[in-house]
Amino acid sequence: MNDIQKQDQSPLFQRVVSILEQARSNVVRTVNAQMVAAYWLIGREIVEEEQQGEVRAAYGKRLIEELSRRLTERYGKGFSVPNLRNFRQFYMTFQNRMPEIHYPTGSELTSDQKRYPVGDELAITGKRQREEDGSPKNFHPNLGWSHYRALMRVENPDARDFYEIEAASNCWTKRQLERQIHSFYYERLLKSRDKAGMLQEANWTSVEVKPLDVIKDPYVLEFLDLPESRRLNENDLEAALISRLQDFLLELGAGFAFIGRQQRLTLEGDHFYADPVFYHVRLKCYVIIDLKTAKLTHGDLGQMQMYVNYFDREVCGTDDNPTVGLLLCAEKNDAVVRYVLGERKQHIFASRYRLELPDEQTLIAELQHEMESLHTDEGDTS
Repeated sequence: MNDIQKQDQSPLFQRVVSILEQARSNVVRTVNAQMVAAYWLIGREIVEEEQQGEVRAAYGKRLIEELSRRLTERYGKGFSVPNLRNFRQFYMTFQNRMPEIHYPTGSELTSDQKRYPVGDELAITGKRQREEDGSPKNFHPNLGWSHYRALMRVENPDARDFYEIEAASNCWTKRQLERQIHSFYYERLLKSRDKAGMLQEANWTSVEVKPLDVIKDPYVLEFLDLPESRRLNENDLEAALISRLQDFLLELGAGFAFIGRQQRLTLEGDHFYADPVFYHVRLKCYVIIDLKTAKLTHGDLGQMQMYVNYFDREVCGTDDNPTVGLLLCAEKNDAVVRYVLGERKQHIFASRYRLELPDEQTLIAELQHEMESLHTDEGDTS
């Protein structure tokens, strides 16, 4: 190791690097937050100038074109007509928000100056505020304009609030957020959660989470780029998921931590392998996933029961909750699942996987089928 490499590994150097990287991150976050607030305020001014009590489409079109021309002359790129229309749509989508404006201490500002904040006077509060129903009140400082541009295209207000909270809590990139929206993440979870609980998702301390709350059906694995084929080998599917572990964790949802693959279980000399195994930090339990490329059988369910029982007795600690088993299969018979699992259906789940993004009509049909299955389960236990 040369002298330069030794210097790079010195504690002082590492601490200074950490300080600088954090400072840069804070600067970027602050700039993004200020731009989000600015675009909302610009959108508000356009809407109020256009309407003034009534909608005047022709006037609005000329107003935006003229505003775009003058802003471009002064500031350059970034204020095209499509962008200004996006700012207008941004305000109209999030009219219930109010970016918190900070003004210099002791400053004497006129009402017009407060209405049109500029420079360092414009900021967004870093405090997470919510309405009584759990939906966000202000814009989240960790989300940039690209996030909100994706969010404002979600028509369902409840889904939009949910995606915003999830994106901020889990530090989703714009690409990850768009992927979750396009894969109907909200709709796939809604069948097993109450609306208020989903909107409180980011507040881990106040919401009790059950195994059913973290399981989706179907799971969408389009990121693997594998063809829909019955000849797909389970080992190939498993290897593909492990190679794209980050994407798989995103699809599983918040709270999953990867433990390992090919976890050996030995019973009187016979060896079995659970693969892959995760730990869920909110449920405080192990989660065993078994992949099946064909239709699920009663034998597959029995094997998962054995895995779960083994982990409960031999692996779990005193602070761990009962193990959860998740069978990911290409096809399943819900009646077989209900009768085989019986009372264990609260901790062993069978979900389908899809290797391509479903269209909205297909997804609605699948979710309706799952809702009917849930009602059947509830009838069995009553």
